Order: sequence, then structure tokens, then C-alpha cells
Amino acid sequence: MKKLMLGNEAVARGAYEAGVRVVSSYPGTPSTEITEFCAAYPEIDCEWAPNEKVAVETAFGAAMTGARAMSCMKHVGVNVAADPLYTAAYTGVNAGMVIVAADDPYMHSSQNEQDSRMIARAAHIPMLEPADSQECHDYIQRAFELSERYDTPVFLRLTTRLAHQRSPVEMGERAELPVREYKKDFMKYVMMPGMARKRHLVVEAREQRMEDEAASLGLNRVEMRGTALGVVCAGVVYQYVREALPEASILKLGLSYPMDRAAVRDFAARVDKLVVIEELEGIFEQEIAAMGIAVTGKCYTGRQGELSVQRIREAFGADKAPQEPALPARPPVLCPGCPHRATFFAIKKLGLTVFGDIGCYTLCALPPIESMDATLCMGASIGMAIGAEKAHGRDFSRRSVAVLGDSTFIHSGITGLINAVYDRSNINVIILDNRITGMTGHQQNPATGFDIHGNPAPQLNLEAVCEAVGAHVRVVNPMQMKDMEQALREETQRDGVSVIIARYPCALLDKRPKQPCTIADCHRCGACLRLGCPALERGADGAVRVNAALCNGCGLCKQMCAFGCITGGGEKQ
Repeated sequence: MKKLMLGNEAVARGAYEAGVRVVSSYPGTPSTEITEFCAAYPEIDCEWAPNEKVAVETAFGAAMTGARAMSCMKHVGVNVAADPLYTAAYTGVNAGMVIVAADDPYMHSSQNEQDSRMIARAAHIPMLEPADSQECHDYIQRAFELSERYDTPVFLRLTTRLAHQRSPVEMGERAELPVREYKKDFMKYVMMPGMARKRHLVVEAREQRMEDEAASLGLNRVEMRGTALGVVCAGVVYQYVREALPEASILKLGLSYPMDRAAVRDFAARVDKLVVIEELEGIFEQEIAAMGIAVTGKCYTGRQGELSVQRIREAFGADKAPQEPALPARPPVLCPGCPHRATFFAIKKLGLTVFGDIGCYTLCALPPIESMDATLCMGASIGMAIGAEKAHGRDFSRRSVAVLGDSTFIHSGITGLINAVYDRSNINVIILDNRITGMTGHQQNPATGFDIHGNPAPQLNLEAVCEAVGAHVRVVNPMQMKDMEQALREETQRDGVSVIIARYPCALLDKRPKQPCTIADCHRCGACLRLGCPALERGADGAVRVNAALCNGCGLCKQMCAFGCITGGGEKQ
């Protein structure tokens, strides 16, 4: 049976057919949908973990004791999971274990362009790179087979373009595999120095064995056409090369690590000029050059951003395509009715320095709110606030605040809060509790009270956690703007660690019927426009009007209007 599938959906389907029993992940674009599709299969025990490290540890526990397991994350999530991953390469597995790493060239929704192929090499973990949805489906099954055959975790690498494209997939049936027997083996699984030294030798021998047997695995292939130009590539870049350079011969690396050096040497000998075309870092090019083979690559494409058919054509001298008329810029904005807008407006009004975090609220760095000073990584806001106080003292920390979401706080903010209290810091923290993991598409987390299937689950009490750590806690409805401002004024003057929990549901989840706001006799002062709400528009006459199709009825604009020109909003009676 054939079906048109997203790359992410195809990975989930392939994992299902491979007999996977456990999937533990943390949401992160472009990987999120894999786990969501997996959750639709009742045969798979599927969960959202608090962070990627916990997710990989859970998957490893399942694989070590005999059940095929998978963990999915975006490229920066691999950093969080690196601690268990590097050691799991030493211990090996029992049943198959696959880590899906989804990279984001061009940073469509990320803070860097990290190349996970470098992690695979550093961790000594094999990596497969599919090029379309059918290969996503097939390669994930091969990854589990290789994991068991070579006793190692295996990476499957996607990129944003591959994860979110659709192409046909020939589906099969699920393989109902029994859970493998678990046998106690502390020399294999307990990585004390004496055991780890021996296991490191096992890793090296395994990599050499995989390279020696690469040709028999059937994951790499040569497509000979002309001999003037030979291209080495992998993943979705293969699709670009095939279209952009139809006369070129291609060595497509489905197994991108360890590299099949014999295949590369043979291919290089059959072409006049060898070029590597790869997104991000010049990893293949460097490896091939180190073999003493004449090769070029990054001189054509550079190290930044996504590749495309047109970009490759132009790099190799093809005429530029006619330029499309430029479309008006459409920067991302917070949704109408977003509670983060109210919180950050109060922060801006008080002129506070903001140590931010990863979430929808990062958009508050943009006009008109412009009140985000720094965003580094998940959970870093609290650590940055601690460091700033150490550098500048209490006077500075009274004028600053660390801001992070509920899911981010659980992911990696709790440890920062513990450190703040233990370190006797005087910092102010705002947890934006919108009752969901918002930025990646409304995934559940331990504070929502529901699991990945929407079933009731134990709900983490954020107030109790913060109080147990030793912080002072205050809960505020941020949509009451005066209350939010007053809370900020008072808590920033408090000694010790202060936590404001700004609690209000995500505007896209608040299904209570509300009436849109309306504006009459506008005084044209523009005060309401300072909120940056996309439902507010200034007409040709300078008067502000409400786009009823966009208005959420939150009523923030009413609180901004000193003249009482705005009515409506609130729940319908």
C-alpha cells in the first residue's frame, strides 16, 4: 500500500514496522511530528520526556533490557543528550536503539546551524542519511538492524527540508519482535574506567568492521553518467544534485558514517573531477581530502544555509533564474490574545533587562515590544541572571529578570533555580505558564496534567517545586496588566530568589467564546498599537480599528486606552 507521507511521518511508520516498543523524545522543530505520529500506534509506548537527556536515557534503558527503542530530537537537543549518548556508544545495546537527529540548515526555527554529522563522528556512533520519505521509512528499519548487528546506537539524520517534504511511501506490516533476554553484564554496561578502557577498543574495532562491510550493506550507491564530474553527497542534497547537475555521476552516501573509503576511492578513480556537495560543514570533503584524493566542495557552496537546486546550478555556472518579485516582509508575531504580550509589555514599561529563553516569547525581542536582551539555549535565562548579578551586584539584578516558559523550566530551568538559591543569589525569575509546550505545536509536558495521548496524568505543581527549592513564589494573571506591573515592581525589590508564575493559557488553546473588541471615536494616540497585536490596524485616516477576524477578545487593548474608546472583549454572555 502506498501513501504520500511527510518525512517525519515516514520515520514513524518505519519505526512502527520495525517493531519499536518504546519512543521517548522532547519536542523540537523539525523533529516533533515523528513522536506525534508514533503516538498514534497503540503498540508503541510513547512519551514526551522532560528533556532530551532523559529521553535518551529512557530509550537506552529499554534497549539495554531487550526492547527496540527510539528517541527523536532537533540538532540542539542532541547537545542536551550528549552525556548518555557518548557513553552508550561504549556500552553498546541489546535490542536496537536509534536516535533521530533533525538538523535545521538556515535556522528556520533554531539558534544555530549545528551539523549533527560532527556529533556522530565525535561519539563514534554510525549515521544514516535518507533522501526522501521512502528512504526515511526504509532507513529507520535498517538502522535498527544495524544497531543490533553491530551492538551500537545508530543515528538517523534528517534536515528541515526532508522532515517536512512529502513523497510516496510503500508501507509494510509491523514485525512483532519478542523482547530480547536481558543478561547482567557489568563489564559491558558499567562504565568505570577499567571497563571503559576495554570498551573503547570495542568501539574502534566495530567502526573498522562497519567500514569494511559497508559495501555489503547496500546503503551507498553509485549512479554513473558522464565522467567529467563526479559528486559525493547525502540526504536531501542528493535530490538537489540530481536535478541541478543531470550529467554528473553521483556517489550517494546513505551510510554517512563511518565512510566507505573504498567506495570513495573507486568512484574518484572513475571521474575526472571530484566534488562534494553538502550542507553546513565540509565534513565529507575534509575526510576525502585526508585520504589524499583531489577534491573540492565548499568553494562552490559555502558553509552556511540551505542548499537548493538553483543555488547548486548557479554555483556551477548555470544562468540565474529570473528573479521573482519580492514579497512584502512578514515577520513572525505573537498571536492575538497571547499572555506573553502582556507580561513583556509590563517588563518594557519598567525598563528591565531581560535574560530570555527558548519559546514563543523570544519574539518579544522584536518591535514594538523589544524587551529581550539575550537568548542562548534552553534553561539558560536563570544562569545568565546569576552571572550578571555576580558581575554587577544587586543594583543590577533589581533591574533585571530571567524569563522562561513552563516546559523550558522543567526541561533545564529547575537546576538553574536550585543553583540560584544555593548560591544566595538575588534574582528575579518569571515562569510564563501558558499550560502547554507552545512553540513546537502544543505538546503536553509534566505541568499540563496530560500525557502525549491526552489522557490525564500527574500534574507537576510549579509553585511547590519552586518553594521546595527555596524561592519566594507569586502567581499572577498577566492579562491583568496593572497586577502584572505591580508584581514586577514589588518582586524586583525583594531580597533572595523571587519567582513570578505568570499563568494564563495559550491563546490558541483558550476555547472560551469571546466577543471581539471594537473601537469608536478613536483619538489616534496609538497607545494600543504599542502592544504589537496583529488584530489592531491603523487606517488611512490615522484611526485604529480592530480586525474582528483576528481579534481574540482578550481585552488588553482596552486596558491601554486612556479615553475609553475600546469596548467589547471578554467572554460572551
